[in-house]
Amino acid sequence: MTFILAIDQGTTSSRAILFDADMRRVDTAQHEFTQHFPQEGWVEHNPEEIWDSVLRVCREVMDSAGATPDQIAGIGITNQRETTVVWDRATGKPIYNAIVWQDRRTAEICARYKQAGCEDDVTAQTGLLLDPYFSGTKVKWLLDTVPGARDKAEAGELMFGTIDCFLIWRLTDGRSHATDATNAARTLLFDIHNGEWSAEICDLLDVPMNMLPEVHDCASDFGTTTLLGGEIPILGVAGDQQAATIGQACFKPGMMKSTYGTGCFALLNTGSKPVESKNRLLTTIAYQLNGQRTYALEGSIFVAGAAVQWLRDALQIIESAAESGELAQQADPNQNVVLVPAFTGLGAPYWKPDCRGAVFGLTRNSGRAEFARATLESIAYQTRDLWHAMQGDWGQDTKVTLRVDGGASASDWAMQGLADYLGAAVDRPVMQETTALGAAWLAGMRAGLYPKQHEFSETWALDRRFEPELSDEDRDAAYARWQRAVSAAMAF
Repeated sequence: MTFILAIDQGTTSSRAILFDADMRRVDTAQHEFTQHFPQEGWVEHNPEEIWDSVLRVCREVMDSAGATPDQIAGIGITNQRETTVVWDRATGKPIYNAIVWQDRRTAEICARYKQAGCEDDVTAQTGLLLDPYFSGTKVKWLLDTVPGARDKAEAGELMFGTIDCFLIWRLTDGRSHATDATNAARTLLFDIHNGEWSAEICDLLDVPMNMLPEVHDCASDFGTTTLLGGEIPILGVAGDQQAATIGQACFKPGMMKSTYGTGCFALLNTGSKPVESKNRLLTTIAYQLNGQRTYALEGSIFVAGAAVQWLRDALQIIESAAESGELAQQADPNQNVVLVPAFTGLGAPYWKPDCRGAVFGLTRNSGRAEFARATLESIAYQTRDLWHAMQGDWGQDTKVTLRVDGGASASDWAMQGLADYLGAAVDRPVMQETTALGAAWLAGMRAGLYPKQHEFSETWALDRRFEPELSDEDRDAAYARWQRAVSAAMAF
């Protein structure tokens, strides 16, 4: 048999998934790792723990399936984006923990650059906003804060990468310092129009360009690993949301997907030309194949599935995420509890890093069920924020069907609510592991094992379509409550 090994390195866990020659999932291994919160608004991971978890799941899934290295045609990597690692070129050791995409510590740095009038130039080149979300200011913070880091970086002794890049470096024993265009596009350092690192922005943020990796197509030769028992080439890389866009076969302009994991990320394929957002969305690279860039509009929500984890871990009102939909169904329909889950700030289209979570509309009878419903509804309301912004920017087709994936998409109650509050059809595919599938397809296509885009698109299969059932009046009234709640949270 011939396999493709997909590494899905996420925010809370690392997974390895084996796909066969027909793109069917054969086996999976998964391990969670520690989340570090050293200060309010700070989120870190130990890169060594991530590395150990990745090696562990790769070896476990190969052992479980009885797959040998000579049977694996290639590795595809997808990863949490923007999370930043800086390591020593000679030793390979990180100089500090990985600073996670959710981290807000560079808010003051971003504010200073905004006040200096730099944001327009940064956005024009990168398609991004000056926000702590992105990697560039995280690198600056590391170089300015870790003793000796600035001098070592300027001497060419340090390397920077997002998680994919760090994993490639480790997997290839330091022979390959590379990333792909989708991850590069999330660093705040990459010119998405010219497809190269921006010397101007690197200079602005004091990031030496000798730290930066080579940028490849999503399907390319990233090096070879010998750490899994034999030689296996790394042939595909894409950031998690772009990998999901690929896995959902959103290859035509106007196609849209939304992934519900820790956060929620909606991408709208805009084709070969980037669309400048007038609604504070991001312009980004959806994928790059054969040297050709395809662009997307993206809306980023920082807390979606993480709010359900909050119900489970902090409030302890559910034992598993799967219980949230069941519990929400029991909520009193006459209560209008609204949760604004701004635990790490608000993302698109608000971009308020200092905003924090709030609950509105509580009564003496509000309880577990009302909290569960408000949590799941907050995911739908935030998606509607993005939906309207994307329609305003795209302006070509107001009857877009949304393809969904990620953990929360398994909840029928949540997806019906999403369709109701959007007033649009929501399609859930049979294969919900779209992020891993996207990475696997990139590697398998590069290896000559999997079909090209058109044929791959035809393999997409619908599990269920959710049609809106809510009246326009009720939909608009519910959304107006959400907008009031967001305004109040931002004011607080």
